[in-house]
Amino acid sequence: MPHCTVHRLAEQALLYSVAPPASLDVQRRIWAMAERAADWRGVVDVVPGMNNLTLTFDASADVDALERNLKLAWASGETRNATGKLVEIPVRYGGEFGPDIADVAAHTGLSPQEVVRRHAAGEYVVYFLGFQPGFAYMGGLTPELATPRRREPRLAVPAGAVGIGGEQTGIYPAVLPGGWQLIGRTDAQLFVADRDPPSLFAPGDTVRFVAEEVLL
Repeated sequence: MPHCTVHRLAEQALLYSVAPPASLDVQRRIWAMAERAADWRGVVDVVPGMNNLTLTFDASADVDALERNLKLAWASGETRNATGKLVEIPVRYGGEFGPDIADVAAHTGLSPQEVVRRHAAGEYVVYFLGFQPGFAYMGGLTPELATPRRREPRLAVPAGAVGIGGEQTGIYPAVLPGGWQLIGRTDAQLFVADRDPPSLFAPGDTVRFVAEEVLL
């Protein structure tokens, strides 16, 4: 069983953390804990993260009881399958859309063509949304594609850029600085404020990348 800790995150917040690595099994247990914790006395909000769960609470809460309940909920081994929708993301790989694909290939020892094939062959699960609106933290990247982030982050990564950062892959919803290795780009709009729901992704969704064009 992975090492777990619970500590006071703020005056009225607790953070329950599970040691790496992240996995779908761990995330399913986090989802089950969140569902159970939502009904505890004094709990205002529950926020599942990757390998962690944050609780905010009001003055009526018994903090010691909340800490005990979190530990018991994890120890129960209960899981929840947050099955969501399937989202297919068309991607233009390589060329101007994936300027770092050669670096990923060099690091992994694979050809650029094989990097594309393995990335598009994967099936990814959205663990949670964070960092910025619409950004999905996903599990499922094959270990053979894991590549460290760039030593020097870019000041402006294009919206829709598909990248690899360590053991994860993801998509930038908007233009902002970032250090992930960019291997492609999509025209899919990940976050639209006046859309219902605004985010294209939700926790539990399955994501597949479809090679719309390969420029190598």
